[in-house]
Amino acid sequence: MSTNVPYRLEFSVEVPGTPEQVWQAVATARGMSAWFLPTQMEEREGGALHISMGPDMGSDGHVTAWEPPRRLVYEEDWAALMGKDPDELSPMTSEFVVEARSGGTCVVRVTTSGLGTGADWEQEWWDDMGVSWRPSFDVLRLYLAHFPGQEATQLEASAVHAGGPDALWDALRTALGLTGEGDRVELRGAAGVVEQLGPRHAIVRLDAPVPGMLSVGAHPGEGDAAYANVRAHLFGPDAAAYARTEQPRWQAWVDGLVVPAS
Repeated sequence: MSTNVPYRLEFSVEVPGTPEQVWQAVATARGMSAWFLPTQMEEREGGALHISMGPDMGSDGHVTAWEPPRRLVYEEDWAALMGKDPDELSPMTSEFVVEARSGGTCVVRVTTSGLGTGADWEQEWWDDMGVSWRPSFDVLRLYLAHFPGQEATQLEASAVHAGGPDALWDALRTALGLTGEGDRVELRGAAGVVEQLGPRHAIVRLDAPVPGMLSVGAHPGEGDAAYANVRAHLFGPDAAAYARTEQPRWQAWVDGLVVPAS
């Protein structure tokens, strides 16, 4: 089977900061871990890359272009990630370009592309990745606006539920009291402001008891199942202790979420 069907995702976001500040956020392990997923990266051309997607899952790759403070390109082995034949899928390539703008901002342009065989699962996988990845760039914008240069401690909890992503999102939104952007909310002992409220995703900028950003979303799973995900990027001297205490509590909460039958 030939590997010649192209897939491509494109994103852009305007963020506050100098090119050097933005580069630190999008092209270093510490920076990427502060708004995206836990990342290990040798910060040079040819350097190894590992992006953690959970306790038993991750994506490996390497840096193919390193041009600070403007351009980063890396490749990931999405065949290995999906348990597929590497001869059927090209590496997945992601390019980050930082463009300075007047007024102290930059535009970050991200292009992710790869070649596949045209199998049904491939298009679905790319579509789902686009939907789930897009909110991350709003987290990047908030990170550079409120926590530039700071190191994050991450907290994550997720669970699979029957009923589909729309029913799951309704349950998540109702249980957390997410009604509108700009609202002040309390989320199981944490407090903050709703910065973004989308069809299946929300971002809350936390200010108590520790500052940070909390993302919550519902994503399609296999069949009629869907999975709920809660991820917080936390900052400050108390972040690590707070995450250790609260992660199992968030996990128990998301495990026990009641999703009404649709």
